[in-house]
Amino acid sequence: MSEGSEGGGRAAVSSATMEIIVAALFLIVGAVVVWDSYRLGAKWGMDGPESGYFPFYIGLLICISALVLLARGVRQRLGNSEGFVQVGQLKDVLSVFVPALAYVLGIELIGIYVASAIYIALFMVLLGKYGWARSIAVGAGVGLFAFVLFERWFSIPLPKGFIERALGF
Repeated sequence: MSEGSEGGGRAAVSSATMEIIVAALFLIVGAVVVWDSYRLGAKWGMDGPESGYFPFYIGLLICISALVLLARGVRQRLGNSEGFVQVGQLKDVLSVFVPALAYVLGIELIGIYVASAIYIALFMVLLGKYGWARSIAVGAGVGLFAFVLFERWFSIPLPKGFIERALGF
């Protein structure tokens, strides 16, 4: 683990800032629920509640809760708020999150088998400190095994990229 993984160093984001961000997101979600429920009909009709009646009040509760959390976060922000995550910890999280995001995007571009082989090999080299030869062999082996397992044995087609399509799969 890196030096920052122990939690030392300065805070990258304060707890109050994260609370404000989450409260704002919940407020947006609640407002969308309230608006759409009102659009569907949030009143009591002749034959009972309209289709948006119960979701409207659930959305209203979400908005009220979000406003309470937002006020609490702002009050905390004005005071002295402790750190939510240290810079070193954030680097550790991003060292896993960014490659995972690239892997998901890679599935769309080059298919799941090739993207998985590259992802495994790079993780082994960069985070596991293994040599390139071993990492490429393991990544290619896992990708090939997954291809045989899903495409041939189970007959489950998974997302393919231009390489598999060029080979006729």
